Order: sequence, then structure tokens, then C-alpha cells
Amino acid sequence: MTPQEFIAQSTIVEKAPLVPELSLHLATEITPIWLASESYLEQLGIEPPFWAFAWPGSQLIARFIIDNPERVRNLRVLDVACGCGLAAIAAAYAGAKTVEANDINPMALEATSLNASLNSTPVHICAGDLIGTIPDCDLMVVGDVCYNEAMAARIVPWLLECAKGCEVWLCDPGRHYAPKLSLKVLARYDVPTTQELESATSRSTTLFSLRDISG
Repeated sequence: MTPQEFIAQSTIVEKAPLVPELSLHLATEITPIWLASESYLEQLGIEPPFWAFAWPGSQLIARFIIDNPERVRNLRVLDVACGCGLAAIAAAYAGAKTVEANDINPMALEATSLNASLNSTPVHICAGDLIGTIPDCDLMVVGDVCYNEAMAARIVPWLLECAKGCEVWLCDPGRHYAPKLSLKVLARYDVPTTQELESATSRSTTLFSLRDISG
């Protein structure tokens, strides 16, 4: 079974609650795909299927972009830790000059490619760990990456460094390890989610700009 076949068989085409303009290959229940993944993904040595869900951070980034297309129009946009690719697809949908989607999980990139094709949006795939590099883009968007202490400690200083050369948006649904900094708020929503994923029916999610404190 190819990765594309696995994704197609393990998901259905749905719309994220906050972004009805776009369609995605999503899992409707967490347990079936997690169980299916245990055998298939273990053979490939690949992480669990975080790419099969529209997490609150990516939903809010996508919503903000679609509602404010002038913020991305004609810009080179990079979606880091793209997951299912929702934020990247929204940027392409809104008229970005170019869009790249990055993730360290190859299945996330496969899912992003499928989802981009589903919406007829041009998204380029960028594999590998970008932390420590200086990406060549005008706007970097990052959703929900402060889910544990080690990841937050590694990625936040890098994002602040990147913000010296480009605009950086970080979206966080109230994770404990989100940066405790005075950041400019671009948007805040209660984003619908599920008990299976978040143990709640919604998460108060905030989109921050890191540009104002990067200097």
C-alpha cells in the first residue's frame, strides 16, 4: 500500500469547522486511524498520524489568512510543521506568490500534497528539519508547536531569530509551554475541537506575531 492509498483509506474528505472553504482528508475518529497506523506506520518507522487532524492552531491561521488575504497576497509563505497542510493551502487560496509546506514527518507531506490537489492550490513540499536555518520567505506561519517543553525550548528561540528577517506568526491553543512573552495578538478564537483530541469541545486559540519583539 502506498502512503497516498493509506491516507485515502484511513480518512474521509471533510471541512475543518473554522474553515469551510477548504476540503481535507481527515480522520473522523481518533482510535481507528491510530490503530491502523500502528502496523502500517511502524513498518516505515514514521510518527503517529498527527497529519490526519485539523488542529486548532492551523485552523485559526487558515481562518485569519482567508479573512485577511491582503496579509499574504503576493508574498512567499512558509508553513512550518504543516501537518495536514491547512495553513499552507489557505495561503495559496488567498493569493500568496508561492507557498511551501514543511514537516519532518513524510506522511504529513504526503497528506499536504493530497489536500493541496484536492483544493487545486499550488503548494510546494519542503522536507526536513529547518530549525537552525534561515528560511527564504516573507512570512512564516507555525501552528501549535509548543506541545511539550523540549519542542518549545528548541523552536521558540529559532522563530524569534527568523523574525529578524521575515514576518513570523505563531498560533497556540493555550499550551502550557507556549512562550511567556509580550507578543502582538493578531486574532483570537474559540476553535471547535473534539474530546478525543483535546478533552474539550473547543480551545481558546491565539495567533501571535513575533515581529514586534524580534529586535
